[in-house]
Amino acid sequence: MYLKELSELNGVSGNEEKVRNFIIEKIKEKVDKYWVDKMGNLIAFKKGKGKAKVVLDAHMDEVGFMITKINDDGTLSFMPVGGVDPRVVIGKKVIINNTITGIIGFKAIHLQKEEYLKTPKYSDLKIDAGFKTKEEAEKNVSLGDYVSFATKYEEIGNFATGKAFDDRGGCSILLDLILNDIKSDYDLYFAFVVQEETGLRGAAVVSEQIKPDFALAFECTTAGDNPELEKVHWATHLGDGPALTFLHSGYVIDKEIFETLVKTAKDNKIPFQYKRRTAGGTNAARYARSIYGVPAGVISIPARYIHSPLSIISLEDYANTFKLAKAFLESSPIIK
Repeated sequence: MYLKELSELNGVSGNEEKVRNFIIEKIKEKVDKYWVDKMGNLIAFKKGKGKAKVVLDAHMDEVGFMITKINDDGTLSFMPVGGVDPRVVIGKKVIINNTITGIIGFKAIHLQKEEYLKTPKYSDLKIDAGFKTKEEAEKNVSLGDYVSFATKYEEIGNFATGKAFDDRGGCSILLDLILNDIKSDYDLYFAFVVQEETGLRGAAVVSEQIKPDFALAFECTTAGDNPELEKVHWATHLGDGPALTFLHSGYVIDKEIFETLVKTAKDNKIPFQYKRRTAGGTNAARYARSIYGVPAGVISIPARYIHSPLSIISLEDYANTFKLAKAFLESSPIIK
């Protein structure tokens, strides 16, 4: 498992190079071939027996920010890249261009009147990187520079915490499959794709190149099992196994793929759960909406607090996600 290393790399949408280079170094001797397309997707191929062409998808990008203005007092204005709730970023440590650290600042509560009752706008927030003047800041920072959360990976008992589990968790699963020499009757295309968080962009390019018979998207998905919420509002629950999606925003999951994944889990006694809320989307929708109409399924690791500075997953869920993927690919059921 390379979740720690992948999580601590910075790769906001459109800036996935460090993640891509790390993966290439790990897989280059373990696949039949690999290439990087013009969009920046990394595609690795493992020859099977030609039963079907299957794309295994995980996106390399994470949510983050981009510098939009350098202010007279040396602070930095910024906007989100991908969906980040401004309420979770106040006071958090960030890193600009992998070199400069800063803190996302907001007016101290002692100085507020009614502001604390409202969700702040990004225009109200600034990054303080210690610069005293605009001129000093301009020597170190430029408009368009990327900003990532500065969070270290940690394991606490049977749980892991860190940033960017969405979707470095999926990337780590694909790495595990490659490095464990997965055997399948399928011809496997491992697609580590870019810019999922900004509109499922990379997957469309993969679909055009491969023209697969079907695809599987490996994701980290919302848990929602917060103590204060009733179970009816939970999407998934940490510790109950990988989540299988039957419907999400923009796509009804292919029924045959979904039912075959369920059957594979049951036949192999692998714990699993259904994702019970349909908000959010994945690259499965992009494959299905491509000109080739590629049917797709989704296997997800449940994660609390995704799209925030720190997420939590169960290491048992991670292990069972790998087991389900391995069992499915090794059995190579007929799809379509």
